[in-house]
Amino acid sequence: MGVALQTVTNELTHVFLLSVGAFLLAMFLTPVYTFFAYRYRFWKKQRSESTDGKKLKVFAKFQAAKLRRNIPTMAGVIGVISIFIVTFLFNLDRAQTWLPLAALVGGGAVGLIDDVINLRGLGGGAAGLRSPVKFALITLIGVVLGWFFFAKLGVMSFHVPFMGDVNIGWLIIPLFAFAVVATGNAVNISDGMDGLAGGLLGTSFGAFGVIALLQQQVLLAGFCFTVVGALLSYLWFNIYPARFFMGDVGSFAYGVSLGVVAMLTDSLLLLPVIGLLFVVEAGSSLTQIASKKIFKRKIFLSAPIHHHLEAIGWPETKVTMRFWVIGCVMAFVGVMLALAGGHIA
Repeated sequence: MGVALQTVTNELTHVFLLSVGAFLLAMFLTPVYTFFAYRYRFWKKQRSESTDGKKLKVFAKFQAAKLRRNIPTMAGVIGVISIFIVTFLFNLDRAQTWLPLAALVGGGAVGLIDDVINLRGLGGGAAGLRSPVKFALITLIGVVLGWFFFAKLGVMSFHVPFMGDVNIGWLIIPLFAFAVVATGNAVNISDGMDGLAGGLLGTSFGAFGVIALLQQQVLLAGFCFTVVGALLSYLWFNIYPARFFMGDVGSFAYGVSLGVVAMLTDSLLLLPVIGLLFVVEAGSSLTQIASKKIFKRKIFLSAPIHHHLEAIGWPETKVTMRFWVIGCVMAFVGVMLALAGGHIA
């Protein structure tokens, strides 16, 4: 009993120190980023056109005040660097942390390209890379990482809660890629209010970190809480009124790696539960696009749904805090389902 308790204590200490290390490193790097961000004016160029080429009048109205404040973007690079350094030096493992770390860096690289194009004003009304290009690049990352998952780690099945494992052979590669693409884009869509995406990501990674700990994947849990540490540093400055935004470099990095973590914990079908609001955000945008193309009318005043709520009179802080509450509840529900549904061996 004493040996088991000591082992658990050592594991929790390892995870805690990784999280604290990422938090402190991110806090240390933040002044460096802000120096360059304000000196070279990393001001975000907001998109002015929707997917159908029409002007975004409602969206522009609520974003005008932020644009006047000249809030720098691309702060997600702080988290990517901090998580990479901490993981590479203290928590690198072929089976547990290579894939999420590669996803973090790969997704961050795509987002960085998008942000640089945005800052240089080369994207026109789209304000960055065109959606098909981003989709293709993230898909490529998902396929490459999915191949490693299948060929090198030997995973060919996924777990269905309360039923068991379903073996699909090489089809695990496109399933893996789908998880990466869907989660990366959903997080990117959700990053539209001060503190919103950062808070939801923190609860999601925390939930999967707990699941990984219960599965005795201690290093993977360490990676999840390393991300949580970096996100807490980011949120210190990003809560309303935000000092800076994570940009696509952050949203794609975190989103893609979250999808990978869900696959590594064999909890893909719990991802829509734990990340319910990411699903709602992406779903509202998809529904809006489909309605405008098919029925020539909008369902929401502005999409995604957090902008619709803002448009009907909810203060930005109310939307964010209520979404955080829902995110915390769903993270708890997801962990409970993992315990009850057979995800914990």
